[in-house]
Amino acid sequence: MKLRITLLPLFSLLTIALTFSPNNTKTKLDKNIAKCHYTTQSFAELGDEPSFRAIHEDPKAFTSFQPSGEMITYDVPGGKSANAYIVKSGLPTKDYLFVIHEWYGLNDYVKSESDKFAKTYDQMNVIALDLYDGQVASNSEDARKYMQSVETERALAIINAAQAYVGEDANIYTVGWCFGGGWSLQSAIELGDQAKAAVMFYGMPEQDLERLEKLKCDVLAIFAEKDRWITPTEAGKFESNMSSLDNQLVLKSYNADHGFANPSNPNFDQESATAAYKEMFAFIGERR
Repeated sequence: MKLRITLLPLFSLLTIALTFSPNNTKTKLDKNIAKCHYTTQSFAELGDEPSFRAIHEDPKAFTSFQPSGEMITYDVPGGKSANAYIVKSGLPTKDYLFVIHEWYGLNDYVKSESDKFAKTYDQMNVIALDLYDGQVASNSEDARKYMQSVETERALAIINAAQAYVGEDANIYTVGWCFGGGWSLQSAIELGDQAKAAVMFYGMPEQDLERLEKLKCDVLAIFAEKDRWITPTEAGKFESNMSSLDNQLVLKSYNADHGFANPSNPNFDQESATAAYKEMFAFIGERR
């Protein structure tokens, strides 16, 4: 494995101890559900902590958004159709960026960021997936409910169906913040050889080595020094697990708090976010 790390002073540790029973439904997704259920549910449980909700202030109204993309629906085998926001490239391309929203859902802020990504990456289609099935929160309490209502089986089905939507010849890159950061990594794992790079902003890293062995691309993991939830211990476990794989792991940490690059967070840290996005753009650009 190739490993390049940039880690600044460490932030405080929060130990998350959860138990779970694997889903026994007999679908083709069963083998994946048990592997990522613990990781995704561990993050979802953070919504029960008042301090975690408090760091996510209610998003300000977004009144100036003029979308350059459009909402679409696509079929999901065995379930209802999924929603997504797509910004198509002006020229034909097989490159796609899957954007996974943070805990408020697929709101106008996430769509606006998707528009910016489409302008940054020449000849790349951008698709913002909706793991909340149309629900968008305007406050932390609703965000908690929506995040905790996400069923792992359904989320994986949405991701797999998006992969089918773009086609087996597509080159797919992923990015997400917070809730979406963890799901950006899970998406890349699901995509197999079609995944070309994954970027996760302070999301819960996958710690199950057997599931990580499915990962076929390099990962940029971005953390915040003041984050009390996705801690250096979590990052260290991720580093250790990734060390046995052939993928490159790049770790970056910024002097900011959890959610510093969330597009809808009133505490958006412009300086840190700009630096982090610069890393993201270069990381993905080098892998196209």
